[in-house]
Amino acid sequence: FVCTGNACRSVIAEASLRKRLDEFGKKDIDVKSAGVRALNGLPPSDETIEVMKEEGVDVSGFRTKNITADMIKRSDLIFAMEQAHKDEILAFAPEAKSKTYLLKEYRSPHSFNSGDPAVNDPMGKPIEEYRIIRDEIKKEIERFASGL
Repeated sequence: FVCTGNACRSVIAEASLRKRLDEFGKKDIDVKSAGVRALNGLPPSDETIEVMKEEGVDVSGFRTKNITADMIKRSDLIFAMEQAHKDEILAFAPEAKSKTYLLKEYRSPHSFNSGDPAVNDPMGKPIEEYRIIRDEIKKEIERFASGL
């Protein structure tokens, strides 16, 4: 999962998918997140920690990381939160086109999302915005997690 600073959206997505995969008993899938402009080694935002704690998930030990060529190469699927993130990944690694999606783009052939394809950045906004984004990300993950 990729966002800008790897302190909110991608952390929420990583933790949410890990939790869901644990519930399915799937232990063979490695889930990671990064940012296209992350400062390495910072904790998630306080709001991210809080809204994930409400889900029973502790992300306080998470540390931000910037996406690398090696991460892109080793990934089977890459989910970006916004078109700008996807564009930046593909500018850096055009060969990743076939495995890079906006989170809301990744669909089975029988599903369709007519809404905004971006997962908006809650950084700097009230905690309620983080809850909205958390729930939006969880909904998208629910859509495809069982098929992984």
